[in-house]
Amino acid sequence: MRTLTLGTPRLTAGLDQHHRVDHTAHRELHGPLPQLGADDLITLAGLGSLRGRGGAGFPFARKVRAVQTSVLRRDSTARVVVNGTEGEPGSVKDRMLLTRAPHLVLDGAELAARALGSPEVVIGVADEGARAADPVLDSLRSAVDERGSGTVFRVVRMPDRFVSGQAGALVQGINGRVPLPPGTPRRTSESGVAGLPTLLSNAETYAQLAVLAIGGADRYAQEGCASQPGTVLLSVSGDTVVETAAGTRLSRLLSACGLSSARAVLVGGYHGAWLSGEEMSRARLSRDGMSEVGGTLGAGIVLPVTGDTCPLGETARVLRYLARESSGQCGPCVRGMPALADSFVRLLSGEGSPEDVLVAAGIGEGKGACAHPDGSAVFARSALRVFSEDLSTHSLTGGCSRPVKGELPLPDGYDTPAHPRLLVDWSRCDGHGLCAELLPGLVQLDRNGFPEEPDIPVPGPLEGDAELSVRMCPALALRIRAPEPGSAR
Repeated sequence: MRTLTLGTPRLTAGLDQHHRVDHTAHRELHGPLPQLGADDLITLAGLGSLRGRGGAGFPFARKVRAVQTSVLRRDSTARVVVNGTEGEPGSVKDRMLLTRAPHLVLDGAELAARALGSPEVVIGVADEGARAADPVLDSLRSAVDERGSGTVFRVVRMPDRFVSGQAGALVQGINGRVPLPPGTPRRTSESGVAGLPTLLSNAETYAQLAVLAIGGADRYAQEGCASQPGTVLLSVSGDTVVETAAGTRLSRLLSACGLSSARAVLVGGYHGAWLSGEEMSRARLSRDGMSEVGGTLGAGIVLPVTGDTCPLGETARVLRYLARESSGQCGPCVRGMPALADSFVRLLSGEGSPEDVLVAAGIGEGKGACAHPDGSAVFARSALRVFSEDLSTHSLTGGCSRPVKGELPLPDGYDTPAHPRLLVDWSRCDGHGLCAELLPGLVQLDRNGFPEEPDIPVPGPLEGDAELSVRMCPALALRIRAPEPGSAR
């Protein structure tokens, strides 16, 4: 993983001299951590215009105020959570911080914990699975030892999935439940870890808070722009982390990373939006700057594609991945996400149309238990806009001359078709309706009690239930068709 700094280093200070900044070096670089009460912390965060860096960009001062209000109303204690799960395949910035500059993150979290009276800080990290060594876990353990007594830090490992980083899913996992977004959204500021008011932000947000608190609001604003003081940390191409002042031109970032020849760029991750070459030249790396060109800074992920790959094929790969990463617990994801992925795949052979994609994108938008369908719809629609010429070529010729090279990063094993399919044999089906009971939201019955659709894509989390429905069907009218090898390309 490369680390670059454009301008004055803040979060990346010392990384040119240390592979990992230990506690002694950290204090020499940044100075002591101040003591702040909740009101002082809220004022400071407001002066620094600090917002969450995990994607939603919610004002940090309002988060702290909401937790403080809940604590006072309930006469309870609070909890502080650091979200370091980073479920986005293209994001590596929080991993870099926790591995190489962990004390900035822990400083910010400790500052918040002291202000809110939280007896512990919980840090959620992705489970590295089969890896023999986990650099994030090793770095955090060393950092806690280096800091000695004081705030209690507890590390919780979460499944390395896209939806595991959603706030509700992380809280569910910390509370010992299945780490999926809750069916009924609720505010963590009111009921989070152990049912207590909880302040939850991602690792970079807490690191930015530490820099703001140690240096003060005036010094913090010496970098950045009027609407967004300070720096931003960006994950570029899935393997490079860049710190630069907010408001820096996107073209400067791409040039520094050797990516000036990019044909288009996806900013904000897989819930972000594509930008064309012309938009790339005008875009600035701030919330307002990206909004001016129709984009979003989101989680600070920058993913360029070259002219050597088919951008529609790249988009289809990611939509298949997003459909498989659905938590599979509400209709908008269970039905909408596979429909969106399938509609986009049909574009590649010229069989589908942009209108089909727009219809599929609207199935789950604004209706899900989390923002997964909404963000995926933004991603798909932006591809239709930016790659309109490619759409015409695919429509006329059934494809293009470019292969799908996999320039957008995905976890291992995701370059396969998205879903097995549940098939209904109408000649056997007697309308018992057991399949709908076993697969609520996936199988919908018509007014006569028969499945509405005979060919249904099955999201990954529901594959086991789909197999059970095949075995349990009294009429033996169901079967599962596995994806055909190689059809992903």
